[in-house]
Amino acid sequence: MTQTPINALILVCTLSPSPKASSSDLLARQVAAEFKEHQVSSEILRIVDFNVKPGVLKDMGDGDQWPAIRQKLLSADILALATPIWVGHPSSLAQRVLERLDAELSETDEKGRPILFGKVGLVAVVGNEDGAHHVIADLGQGLADAGFTLAAQGSTYWVGQAMHTTDYQDLQQTPEVTANATGIATRNSVHLARLLKASPYPAG
Repeated sequence: MTQTPINALILVCTLSPSPKASSSDLLARQVAAEFKEHQVSSEILRIVDFNVKPGVLKDMGDGDQWPAIRQKLLSADILALATPIWVGHPSSLAQRVLERLDAELSETDEKGRPILFGKVGLVAVVGNEDGAHHVIADLGQGLADAGFTLAAQGSTYWVGQAMHTTDYQDLQQTPEVTANATGIATRNSVHLARLLKASPYPAG
C-alpha cells in the first residue's frame, strides 16, 4: 500500500551554536531517525545558527533569516520543536519561534482556513531539572494556537537528576522510557499528518 508522502522540519532551540555538542540536537536527531523509519524525510536546523530577529512579522527586515526558515516550515507537514529547559522554561529561542509564528494567525489558504491547520506539531525536551511537562505544555499550547495539531502523546523528553550535571548527551545509552516516548510521538505524529493531508479540516 502506497503511503502519503510527508516531510518534517525539526527546529532545535539549543543555545549552543553548531558544531558544539547539544543534548537538544541529539534528541532531535533521534526524532529524525524515527521519522525515517516511517518513510518521512526531515531537515534539522539550529535556530541559534541563524539571524532570527525578535518580532511578530513574517519578515523583520535588515538581514532577518526567518523568512527562509518560514518557507521550509510552510513546505513541511510536521514541525518538531526541540528545546532545553532553562530556569524551568523553554529556551528563549523556542519562545522566539512561537513569537514569529504569531504572524501566521492572519494567513489563510485558498478556502479561507488558517494556513497552518493541516500541519502537525511535536515537542522534544531535555534538561537537568524537573519541568519537562511544563515546557511541553507551553510549547504545545503555542503550537496549537498557531494552528498546528498535536498527536496523542505527541512529545518526548528526558530530564536528569536535580542538582546534578549529567546531560542527555552524556548518557551511555538512551533510556528505554525516552526511546519509547520518542517512538510513540513520531509514529502518532506521522499517522496524524497523513490523515490531515488526505482529509484536511473543513472550511468554515
